[in-house]
Amino acid sequence: MRYAIIIPDGCADEPIAELGSVTPLQYAKTPNIDSLAHSSIIGRSYNVPSTMPPGSDVATLSLLGYNVADVYTGRAPLEAAAMGIAMSPDDWAFRCNTVTIENDVMKSFTADQITSAESTKLINVVGGELPKLAETRDLPIKFFAGVSYRNLMLWSGNGSPFSSATITKPPHDYTDQSIVNALPTGQGSEIVRKIMQAAHEVLAKETVNKNRIDAGKLPCTDFWLWGQGKRPDLELFAKRFSKTFNNGTGDKDLRGAMITAVDLLRGIAKLIGWDVIEVPGATGYIDTDYAAKGEYAAKALEDYDLVCVHVESPDESGHEGDVQKKVKALEDIDAKLLPPLLNKLQSYEDGWKILISPDHPTPCRTKTHSHGWVPWLQAGNKLGNAVNNNDRYNEVTAASSQVEYKNGYELMTDFLRICDNV
Repeated sequence: MRYAIIIPDGCADEPIAELGSVTPLQYAKTPNIDSLAHSSIIGRSYNVPSTMPPGSDVATLSLLGYNVADVYTGRAPLEAAAMGIAMSPDDWAFRCNTVTIENDVMKSFTADQITSAESTKLINVVGGELPKLAETRDLPIKFFAGVSYRNLMLWSGNGSPFSSATITKPPHDYTDQSIVNALPTGQGSEIVRKIMQAAHEVLAKETVNKNRIDAGKLPCTDFWLWGQGKRPDLELFAKRFSKTFNNGTGDKDLRGAMITAVDLLRGIAKLIGWDVIEVPGATGYIDTDYAAKGEYAAKALEDYDLVCVHVESPDESGHEGDVQKKVKALEDIDAKLLPPLLNKLQSYEDGWKILISPDHPTPCRTKTHSHGWVPWLQAGNKLGNAVNNNDRYNEVTAASSQVEYKNGYELMTDFLRICDNV
């Protein structure tokens, strides 16, 4: 039995006038997914509790079968795991975005899609300069470069000033908006602001930024700290679903693998006991190599029982408010990523299933993550008699289905369950 999961991050959306008052999923030409829809189960899930922030961290954990109310500690610790950063029980990790702020307005939460090489230089410079400044000299902090604008800061040691009362805001929630009310508040927030201000002063003098301005690009004006948390304790996926996998016998551990260009997903994979497969050309943006992701996923099925492919491009397009980019991302997933993976899956006559589902909506109108239902599709030769036959996979067909999970984490158990056709 082989399983595959495709996560088109943030692809769920609202009807858009530019597309004739339909969603990107409805508008996109996706013949391969449509073909699956004819003999599939389509439904919807609510992955993010209303009391929690609708980020990919919370939503993905829920999609993969974890009750986030029990296990979630913050976004940054998950990314720390991906980067191989060891955290003691008293350490705190913060996500550190390289951003562009002009006149107190968040012009770009990615610093105009800054390259990893540029971002690494800035991380290293700020990390080297802050210990020299009087206001930050004695702080137990260290910066770590990640991918593009996605970096981390680690606060080490006992006596942390932070707690659950420390409040930070995701920068992507404030695109083209004032950041005055988005700055850190609560316990320890004055220290976080001090670090951010010190970084701002260092960045203003940096050659990397001068070169970007000369090239017509936005500079990185600030480091934005958010998503803080302590080390999480996640149950291994194989243990959590041992009774469900392999027709309920639990005789064989499920071996899982993750394909992604994003540290957050890498971190989640490592913490739940999956291997991470690196794919050349996977960028975390619309220029990612969709075909390579599909080919690597197909090959991985020879060694793994479950392969999960995460695609960041629909989410990035939503954050940019770029409707056409989002449609193109969905069409590329269908035309380039899905065929090699599906062909390989269908070669396993003893059983295969595929799940296609975003983690959360990222509407182009709001340019940020939101709470809400997300549509999913299950296809395969072990669905039993639950097939509900649809022409298309999108938000509308999912909403018309009687199959829904108000607690999104409950979907994974049913996906892994094997049902013989009758």
